[in-house]
Amino acid sequence: MNFYKKTNTAIFFSSVTEIPQYIWRELQCTSNVYFHPDYLISLEENNPQVTFSYLVLINKEKQSIAFASIQIIDFPLDRIESSLNKNFYQLKCFGRRLGLFPKLKPIKLLVCGNVFVSGEHGIFIKENQNKQEVIKNIAKAISSQITTTNISIYLIKDFIKESLFITDELHDLNYYSFNVEPNMALYLDKNWSTFDAYLDAMKTKFRVKAKRALKLSNDLVVKDSSIENIKTLLPEITKLYKTVSDKAEFNLGEFNLETYLSLKKNLGENYILKTYWYHNKLVGFMSGLINNDALDAHFVGIDYAVNKELAIYQRMLYDYVQIAIHQQLKVINFGRTASEIKTSIGAVPQGLTCYVRHKKSITNKFIKHFLSYIETKPFKQQNPFKSKTLTQ
Repeated sequence: MNFYKKTNTAIFFSSVTEIPQYIWRELQCTSNVYFHPDYLISLEENNPQVTFSYLVLINKEKQSIAFASIQIIDFPLDRIESSLNKNFYQLKCFGRRLGLFPKLKPIKLLVCGNVFVSGEHGIFIKENQNKQEVIKNIAKAISSQITTTNISIYLIKDFIKESLFITDELHDLNYYSFNVEPNMALYLDKNWSTFDAYLDAMKTKFRVKAKRALKLSNDLVVKDSSIENIKTLLPEITKLYKTVSDKAEFNLGEFNLETYLSLKKNLGENYILKTYWYHNKLVGFMSGLINNDALDAHFVGIDYAVNKELAIYQRMLYDYVQIAIHQQLKVINFGRTASEIKTSIGAVPQGLTCYVRHKKSITNKFIKHFLSYIETKPFKQQNPFKSKTLTQ
C-alpha cells in the first residue's frame, strides 16, 4: 500500500481472484466487459507469457474509486523498428557501422492497459472524482510499488482525444506522449435496420465493390463456434492466426487462442467466434466482443492462398457489420490494422495516444527525441456513403 496526498491508498492484487467482491460492487465497473472479472480471468489464466496484476485506488473514506489493469511482458524492441521513419533508419544503419547501435534486445515492459486490444481498456475511474488527480496517483503507485521485475519502460495506453485533458497530467510525472495507429470505427446509422439498408446508403462505386466481395465469398460456409468445436479446431485456427499476426508491423504480445475457450464459456453470446470453410477446409476465422452498444473486432485468421479469390477478409468485415446491425449496436471498433480497406466499408480513424516513461531518469530524457522518429502509416480516407452525416 502507498498513500498519495494523504487521500488515496493503492492496493495491488496479483490475480483477479484475489479481488474481494465488495470492491467490484463499490467500483460498479463491470458493465464494461473489459473490467469484468470473467473477462480478466480468461486472459490471466490462458496467457502465462504475461505477468498480470491489478491496482485498486481507495479514497480517505476507504471506498474504491479507481481500477487499473497492469500487464508485464518481455518486449522485443526490434518490433517497433518498422514504425520508425526513414531518417531514424538511416541514422541506425550509420550508427551500427560505427558500433553505436547494437541490436535491440528485449526489455521488461509494463503496460497499463490491454496488450491484446486497442482502446481505453486499462483504467476505470468512478464518476465524480478528480480524474486528473486519480490518473497521476495511479501512475505514481505503479512506479513506486512494482519495482521487483526489472522493468525498464512504463507504457500507459490508449486514450482518445476526449480523454487527453485528463491523461496529459502524466506529463508532470515525466511521461512523454505519442500517437499510435488509429482505431478504425464504423458508426452505425439508426436507419440501417437491415444489411441491405446499409448497402443502399453507399455510393454506387462502393456498393458494387461490396456486392462483388459478397459474390466472390458466396461459396464460403460460415459457422458459429461452440466451446466443443473450438477445442477441436484450436490447432488450425492458431495456425491461421499466426499467418496474420506475423504480417502485423506491430504487436505488443502474442495471444494464446486457448483463451477463446474461457471467453466463450464466461461471456457466452457476447463473445463471437465464426469460422469460414471452403470445400470442407478451414480457411479463416473471426472473433469479436459485444461491449454495451459496441462490437469490438478482435483477432482474425486467414488462409492467404485463397483470400483474394474468395474475398475472405472483406467478407469478415461485412459480417461484422451484419452482426452489429442485427444486434442494434451503435459502433464497430475494427482496431488498428488494414486502415484503408476499412474506410471502404465506412470506418473512420479515431486517434489514440499513449504515454511512456523510462525507469531511469537520464535515459528517459532521450525518449522524447526517440519518439520524434515514430510515425503512423498514412492511408487514403474514403467516404463510401451518399450522406456525409449519420443519423445517430
